[in-house]
Amino acid sequence: MKSIPAEIKILYDAALVKKGVPLTAHYYYRKWLKYYLDFFLKYHHEKSNRENLSLFIKKLKDKKQTEEQRKQAFHAVTIFYELESSDHDKIEALKNKKENISTKKAELNPMCADWRTVYNDLNAEIKLRHYSQKTLKSYRGWVRQLQNFIKSKDPRQLSTSDVKGFLTHLAVERKVAASTQNQAFNALLFFYRHILKNEFGDLKDVPRVKRKPYIPVVLSREEIDAIISRLSYPYDLIVKLLYGCGLRLSEGMNLRVNCFNFDALILTVHYGKGQKDRTVPIPETIVPELKTHLQSVIDLHQKDLKAGYAGAFLPSLLEKKYKNAAKELVWQWFFPAKTLTFVPETKEYKRYHRHDTHVQKAIKRAVERAKIPKRASAHTFRHSFASHLLQANYDIRTIQELLGHSDVRTTMVYTHTIKSRTIKDAKSPLDF
Repeated sequence: MKSIPAEIKILYDAALVKKGVPLTAHYYYRKWLKYYLDFFLKYHHEKSNRENLSLFIKKLKDKKQTEEQRKQAFHAVTIFYELESSDHDKIEALKNKKENISTKKAELNPMCADWRTVYNDLNAEIKLRHYSQKTLKSYRGWVRQLQNFIKSKDPRQLSTSDVKGFLTHLAVERKVAASTQNQAFNALLFFYRHILKNEFGDLKDVPRVKRKPYIPVVLSREEIDAIISRLSYPYDLIVKLLYGCGLRLSEGMNLRVNCFNFDALILTVHYGKGQKDRTVPIPETIVPELKTHLQSVIDLHQKDLKAGYAGAFLPSLLEKKYKNAAKELVWQWFFPAKTLTFVPETKEYKRYHRHDTHVQKAIKRAVERAKIPKRASAHTFRHSFASHLLQANYDIRTIQELLGHSDVRTTMVYTHTIKSRTIKDAKSPLDF
């Protein structure tokens, strides 16, 4: 949640006292103002337009806030409006003072360089290579941590010793996991090569965290059924696809209407990990549920078209290439979001797919209610898919293809999740 700018908070707190708002209620008034500031940013409304206050209160009503809470929120935002109109000059003065202090700090400390160009270049390089938004978020995070570690030293003066110091700090002082250190290493390697245009250098003497063998968590069929029975629609159907087709969560959420071929019972997974496509069989047992769900998607799409919405978000530059594709049924998300997203560039409302976190939270609650003593997540259903196929004597290469793994060694980890034959279980050849 976006915090209230410091220059507004100072004057807002003073206005609350002046208006006679009890001190015990100040926290809640600031909370409603935070919600309102988030609201106009999310939906791209003008905060100075008082008509938006009624939209905000309606949103609170939709969120099941009580009438008393809505009245308090209305009063909190009204005080903010009065503050903006009466003390506009004071707010600007405080902003300028804050900027001047930041400028002076930079002048006094030459180490405080401006890294904004670095982040802009990083953003451009990630988009150029069609990497995912999650990769961008991860890489930005590690570059920001490096920046903090070297106290915003000028990026042009960075050396290999700076990176060595940071990676050593992660391994020795912060004691991060091996996967975390490897992620940091890859992010900074990309940063050096493609942003700073330098070679990374020799890092042989940097302490590396020893990577432990990882054995995935696998659920039994009974446990999977118990979880699904405790999930509401459409999350139960999502989990059936994750388990029944061995999908990653992101792959399941990115499914569109055109991915399903019910005649051939084939599901095509587009833009999987590494931008790879693959096909998997559709489980016959859930075909009726999928077709019923598809009809609800069609109905929602018709309502969107009648309301004048701009359709679904399309990958890459398909929208520019095919002008009307976003409104075509085949391009609609199979699991559409409940609410629309406003696109400020085109001033249009579009529909995105259901958010990953909604599914993750639903699964977590279902696992807790089923009282399953395992660390089960959305990805656990993919692990279970592979392990159960291996148990059913499917060829490891077939499982590799269904999972979309580039290297069979990645798939081989599932051999550790099934009961292996021991000497005690083995029979004599005479008994064959």
